[in-house]
Amino acid sequence: MPSEKNQIISSSPTTPDPAKAPSLTYRDAGVDIESGYKVVSLIKKAVESTRRPEVGSSLGGFGGLFNLDTEKFKEPVLVSATDGVGTKLKLAFLMERHDTVGIDLVAMSVNDLIVQGAEPLFFLDYFATGKLHPETAATVVTGIAAGCREAGCALIGGETAEMPDFYAPGEYDLAGFAVGAVDKSKIIDGTGIAPGDALIGLTSSGPHSNGYSLIRRLVLGEGGPGLEAPFEGGTLGEALLTPTRIYVRAVLEMAEQNLIKGLAHITGGGFQENVPRMLPDQVAVDLDPWPWPPIFHRLMELGNIEKKEMEKTFNCGIGMVVAVAEGDVDSALDILKKSDTDARLLGRVRARNGNESQVMIRD
Repeated sequence: MPSEKNQIISSSPTTPDPAKAPSLTYRDAGVDIESGYKVVSLIKKAVESTRRPEVGSSLGGFGGLFNLDTEKFKEPVLVSATDGVGTKLKLAFLMERHDTVGIDLVAMSVNDLIVQGAEPLFFLDYFATGKLHPETAATVVTGIAAGCREAGCALIGGETAEMPDFYAPGEYDLAGFAVGAVDKSKIIDGTGIAPGDALIGLTSSGPHSNGYSLIRRLVLGEGGPGLEAPFEGGTLGEALLTPTRIYVRAVLEMAEQNLIKGLAHITGGGFQENVPRMLPDQVAVDLDPWPWPPIFHRLMELGNIEKKEMEKTFNCGIGMVVAVAEGDVDSALDILKKSDTDARLLGRVRARNGNESQVMIRD
């Protein structure tokens, strides 16, 4: 005879008693499963537009399948990256503009992948909100799909989470996850960067997705001009929602020609934090001044911000720095021009003097 604690006790659900309180549903608690189904139907075409031949699953599965091309990658190394959009989302909420932040989400991860020479293969997103509005969610995901198409990667899965009382009304959060691959022999790690090498700067589209806590204080704080303030033929808010530039295709073409010795994605921390991440300890770089786009001059003026503070907070007009051999500068710039990527010669690599800072930006 099994002991009482080991016995399995089963019973059938009881029928609700109409004399008691009304029967509750998941929708009564704030979660509408039907809204989730509607989102899937609205985004189906956009997701399908990102499909690559290697994708082995369709929208709606429990996991996304991807068949790695072992003919293309002889000795593959997988590279992964994850990021969000940060408080730039707050501007999207205020302006009720949701079509660009999905591009930001993809860009912030795939631009990290290519720094090591990896081709972005697939992407997954996480969309979380307090109350799901299917049209808003679909607009965001359509932007994610646009970013994936630009980066050449497949949107193979994601999650839409409705969490009542967790987010303020009308707000949501985003997270993105990208996976890429590179042949082991082609990993870009910066170890070969040496004195005499040149640095090329790829221009940014604006602040990208960094520094927006400071930006919001400057624009929306006491005495700030507000998002509707005129700026460059539009509004300041529109300029600040310009999506992050995606550098994948141009960088991969340069990598295919073995032109790249190192890469730095200029994100939070600016040049002082990000450029040294690609440099060997024994070298430093001298960067020549470059023209800042008007948005950075406006932000600098609004907060009376010092130049050095700007350079360690924002990209100031340069979203990616590429190290190449001096003899490869013309070839690299030619590839960038043909790919419609604005770029400029930014500086040179030299021997480092003791423990000095590895980045010197000339006035």
